[in-house]
Amino acid sequence: MTYFTIKKDYALMKFLQHRWLQLIITIAVTVTLGILMFMLTREQTVKVSVDQLNIRSAPTLRSKTVHKAKLNSRLVKIGEKNLWYHVRYDDEHTGWVASWLVNRRTNLKRATNLSEATIVLDPGHGGNDSGALHTLDATKPSQMEKTYTLKVTKAIAADLRAHGAHVLMTRDDDTYVGLAPRPALANKIDADAFVSIHFDSSPEQNQSSGLTTYYYHKELSYGLATSLNKQLNNYPMPNKGIEFGNFQVIRDNQRPAVLLEMGYINDSHDFKTISGVTYPLRVANSVTKGLNNYFAEDESGTKVGK
Repeated sequence: MTYFTIKKDYALMKFLQHRWLQLIITIAVTVTLGILMFMLTREQTVKVSVDQLNIRSAPTLRSKTVHKAKLNSRLVKIGEKNLWYHVRYDDEHTGWVASWLVNRRTNLKRATNLSEATIVLDPGHGGNDSGALHTLDATKPSQMEKTYTLKVTKAIAADLRAHGAHVLMTRDDDTYVGLAPRPALANKIDADAFVSIHFDSSPEQNQSSGLTTYYYHKELSYGLATSLNKQLNNYPMPNKGIEFGNFQVIRDNQRPAVLLEMGYINDSHDFKTISGVTYPLRVANSVTKGLNNYFAEDESGTKVGK
């Protein structure tokens, strides 16, 4: 070891003794900045949670698919509108994805049109509005229409969410909600479908039985009514078909909207089915199948039931 090497090492040691604190601070700042930059980059990307996620030309289910993203791939988020994310893929191309199908844990393996849909579910009545009654005894919740509309609608919501759909309810507890806010919610968020759940009643006890599907705007909603009504053929009550209905929740709706009367609450035979434990699950299965068919595409890409 030469004199100059010893002198050089000694100078380096003296420098480190006097500057060690500054060096540690510099290293710490550099590492922190690196972590922050990494986190900022991650925040600008979204992770695809289902396979074959549609990237569309506009933030709606009805717009053209321009690309399909693979499971766990990342997309750069550049904007947001109507619950859809504007994203960049393949570095230079852009499109829109349903925000509820990214950055989430899900058992859904593959994207479908139903999983991209935004659906408003409307449990009829609520709060001080009991709706129709099974008997004239209005003191028991077990006799009230509002009790069963909420049970059934919650089951529908759970089933649709399990299939990936984005679902909003006009009420999710025993709360009074006026008629006007119900269609207003669907109009505000540009919902792909609005389904209102009710139970019918006849002037006299045990006078009528059956299920009825109502629409108001034929061009807008008849296809949805048809898809849902086809699922109501094998119930213990007769399917009374599709009818025009002048109900505010569908009349004031600018979105595809139907009102389902799922049996007569003041008919003993119907009520036995309505009040059964499995009935909400049965209705949920029917509505999910009907909506899935409504949103389905054939091989040419044309919407069925539009």
